[in-house]
Amino acid sequence: MSHNQVSASQEKEMDVYPSRLHSEPRLLKRQDPVVYSDWTPDASITLEQSEFYERNGYLFLEGFFDREELQHYQAEARSLQVTARESEKDEVIREPGGDEVRSVFAVHHSHAVFQELSQHPRLLAIVEYLLGSETYIHQSRINYKPGFTGKEFYWHSDFETWHVEDGMPRMRALSCSIALEDNYPFNGPLMVVPGSHKEFVACVGKTPDNHFKDSLRKQEYGVPDHDSLTRLVKEGGIDTPVGKAGSIVLFDCNIMHGSNSNITPMPRSNIFMVYNSVENKIVQPYSGQSPRPEYIAARDSR
Repeated sequence: MSHNQVSASQEKEMDVYPSRLHSEPRLLKRQDPVVYSDWTPDASITLEQSEFYERNGYLFLEGFFDREELQHYQAEARSLQVTARESEKDEVIREPGGDEVRSVFAVHHSHAVFQELSQHPRLLAIVEYLLGSETYIHQSRINYKPGFTGKEFYWHSDFETWHVEDGMPRMRALSCSIALEDNYPFNGPLMVVPGSHKEFVACVGKTPDNHFKDSLRKQEYGVPDHDSLTRLVKEGGIDTPVGKAGSIVLFDCNIMHGSNSNITPMPRSNIFMVYNSVENKIVQPYSGQSPRPEYIAARDSR
């Protein structure tokens, strides 16, 4: 047996979060910590904030970036939105059933402004406290949700996809959503199910080859069944952490989240930075299929 075959076999045996393998959905208990560091008075967040994140799976920080920083990010994001409309690059994702720009991926590679943002010292201090190690960017993107026409993002756990389609072994990653415009309860903000990060919804349906080409526009595999989602919401409710532009939401990789469409005149655009622990090295996808492209899922922590 070759070294590659041994590695693949070992990786399969280590799959504690099997998904898209069975005909019925399953709810599995989380096997990993939520906060990977012990809190001390020198920590980058308060004890109350750390306990809130542990319990609820997310943390909202109002006004994290000052006006000057925010204006820099806003200008770059608006410029990118204009150039992306004419771009044929794979990194540009269109809305389902149209040509409007839905997302632009790998922005920390293509734009120095967002590269610097991904390494922002105050942000990294919190991320590294929560994940208990140095980190790297697993994925970055800007989601554009214009007024009147911005489409919804259906309920999902990011980890379910990152595990099955990218090969992320354990729940040691998180997302940071940075509000580029004011987020209101009515313009399609992020919705989260508090406490849902403590259970893993194993989904049904074999993943089609090259699934990412469709799922980034509209996800149909790796989404929770109605019964599991209903149970999670009955237990935890739904929170909509909203605030002014420059605010951030940090949320655990396994929390159930989504957003409604935006039929208001107020646009809602956000920068997403996904941080993964350097100790949570990506392996071969647990689906057994080819890895998604590098611009969606970085396979090297350098």
